[in-house]
Amino acid sequence: MLNIADTLHRWCREARPFALATVVDVTGSAPLPAGTSVAVDEDGTAVGSVSGGCVEGAVHELSRQVLRDGGAPQRTRFGYSDDDAFAVGLTCGGELDVLVQRIDSAAQPHLATALSEITQGRPAAVAQVVDGPEHLLGSTLSVLGGDRATHGRVDDGPADRVIADRARALLRTGRTARVDIGGEGDGCPDRLSVLVHVQADPPRLLVFGAVDFAAALSRAGRFLGYHVTVCDARPVFATPTRFPHAHEVVVDWPHRYLENTGVDERTAVCVLTHDAKFDIPLLRLALDLPVAYVGAMGSRRTHDKRLRLLREAGVGEDRLARLRSPIGLDLGARTPEETAVSITAEIIAQANQGTGRPLTRITGPIHQPSRGHR
Repeated sequence: MLNIADTLHRWCREARPFALATVVDVTGSAPLPAGTSVAVDEDGTAVGSVSGGCVEGAVHELSRQVLRDGGAPQRTRFGYSDDDAFAVGLTCGGELDVLVQRIDSAAQPHLATALSEITQGRPAAVAQVVDGPEHLLGSTLSVLGGDRATHGRVDDGPADRVIADRARALLRTGRTARVDIGGEGDGCPDRLSVLVHVQADPPRLLVFGAVDFAAALSRAGRFLGYHVTVCDARPVFATPTRFPHAHEVVVDWPHRYLENTGVDERTAVCVLTHDAKFDIPLLRLALDLPVAYVGAMGSRRTHDKRLRLLREAGVGEDRLARLRSPIGLDLGARTPEETAVSITAEIIAQANQGTGRPLTRITGPIHQPSRGHR
């Protein structure tokens, strides 16, 4: 849904009915993740993609049928067929479930509000029932980042409260994910599967050390969608002119800045100074924070000395195990730009629990079971 938020917002403002086809489950290697959507209006105009081309024609026809008939939402599974070369399926060998439903913005005005927040870059979550009783299928509610109030409803009962709580939790972590509710534990009589589409504030990349490698890393981090901060205690080096791709450049002692800034479980901390007077107090603090990644630049010799100093500073082995040092994956990187790719590749691999190994050297599905995405 969020991949076409701009168009959906415009169509809702225009009160234009449309069919929304959303990937609600993915098995094996599929081109696009759960939450990706195609929308088709009454003229047959389509925006978005659910498969990168493999099944778009079939989804388009099903969307037009649902829009024309005005009936109940429909779920369809697409997969690979060895038996019929002309069957509609995914040539990549995976399977995906697609939910197609008619959207009338007048009946769900909260969607326009949520989409407006999303198109303006503000955090919001839209929860969509993708499995459960037929009368609830396709129902939506939304949670906005600012007020955290619930807008819209699913069943006007206990399910709304539980879904809203799950949506708020995913909004905090910045993940789009599918959640199951219902049963004795949460007071919901119906078992429901809900896909929560999340747009959160961008994750933070904190780069400490105003060096050439930091300039390249800030550019790569911004490209990947991070909010990038470069921090250094030396004002002559820490200037916006030297780091045009950083969202902010801060002159402060690194550990003092980290102590007073907001971080969360999506934050990546990259220490590029390899100077003990900056690194040790900074890493001592960073390794004790609930951040996603802590990496430090330096040679093997620098790394060994750094570990010794951190141990002397009272950092335990469990915390030291979190430290990625020397920073980055083994790509043979030499230039600042190559090193930035090496570092961001390691950040991506850790976030997605990837191995960092060449795909030619591993077996099994290319895309692992979804753990949600930003």
